[in-house]
Amino acid sequence: MSANGGSPVGLLSYETLVHAMAGAMGSVTAMTTFFPLDTAKSRLQVDERRKSKSTPVILAEIAQEEGILALYRGWFPVISSLCCSNFVYFYTFNTLKRLTPTRPHQSRLGIDLLTGIISGAVNVILTTPMWVVNTRLKLQGAKFRNEDLHQTQYRGIFDAFSQIIAKEGVGTLWNGTLPSLILVLNPAVQFMFYESMKRRAGKGGRKISSAEIFLIGAVAKAIATTATYPLQTVQAILRFGQYKGDGKGGLTGSLANIFALLMDRIKKHGVLGLYKGLEAKLLQTVLTAALMFVVYEKITAATFKIMGLHRKRM
Repeated sequence: MSANGGSPVGLLSYETLVHAMAGAMGSVTAMTTFFPLDTAKSRLQVDERRKSKSTPVILAEIAQEEGILALYRGWFPVISSLCCSNFVYFYTFNTLKRLTPTRPHQSRLGIDLLTGIISGAVNVILTTPMWVVNTRLKLQGAKFRNEDLHQTQYRGIFDAFSQIIAKEGVGTLWNGTLPSLILVLNPAVQFMFYESMKRRAGKGGRKISSAEIFLIGAVAKAIATTATYPLQTVQAILRFGQYKGDGKGGLTGSLANIFALLMDRIKKHGVLGLYKGLEAKLLQTVLTAALMFVVYEKITAATFKIMGLHRKRM
C-alpha cells in the first residue's frame, strides 16, 4: 500500500474513491435541485407534437395537466442512474488522471480530452441499461401530444428491467448505445474545458472561490451541450424504445437509425428542429453541472482536509 492509501499506481487509492463519491453526491444534489428542467427537456425531445415554448410555459402546462408532482416523475430511477453513472465516470477519470502525470507547464488539454473519452465509454457500457429504464419510467403517465406514442405500465425499476428483457430482449437495454458512445465527447469536452479553466484560475496556488467554480462549470457544460445536442435528442428517442427504424441490426442499423432520425427531424421542423428543447436542456445541464462541480469541489476539499491527504493539482 502506498502512502495515499492505495496501490502504487493509484487504481484503488482513497483519493480516487473520494473523487468518485464526491462526484456522485454532487450530481445527485444538483439534479434534484433542477429536476423539473430535465422533465421539460425530455418531453420536448420525445414528443414531436409538443410545441417548443419557453421552459416556464412547458413546466406550467405539465403541472396543470398532470399535477405538480409530474415535474418530479421518475426522480428516483434518474437519481439512481446518475449516482452510479457519475461514480463510474469520476472514478475512471481520476484513476486515468493519476496514471498520466505531466511535467510542469506541459499542456494537459489533449490528455484530459482522451481521458474523458475513455471514461465516458466505460460509463456508457456499464450504465446504459439504467438510463434506458429511467427514460421509460420518467415518461410513464405523460400526456403526449403525439398519438403514436403509447403508454407503458411499469411498477418500478426492477419490474421495468424484467418487462423489457421479457418482451423486447436483453439487447433493448442497450438502446441508444451508439449515440451515447459518440456523446462521450460531451463530458469529455466539458471536463477538458473545466480542468483547463480551473488550472488557469488557480495559477500560483490561488484559491478558487465557489462562485468561480460555478461559472467555470457552467461555461464548460454550455459549450459541450450546444455542440452535441442533436445527438442527445436521438439518444432520448432511441432509449424511449418506440422508434421502429428499418429493422436492421448491428452497427450499420444503428448508424442508419441515427441518420434517419436526424434527417426526419430536419424534414419536419427544419435544421432548428435538431435543437428543439435546447433552452430547457441548457438551463438544466448548465445549472446542474455548475452546482455539481461546486458540491464536488467542496466535498473533496473537506474530505482531504479531514483525512490529512494532500490534493494533487494536475
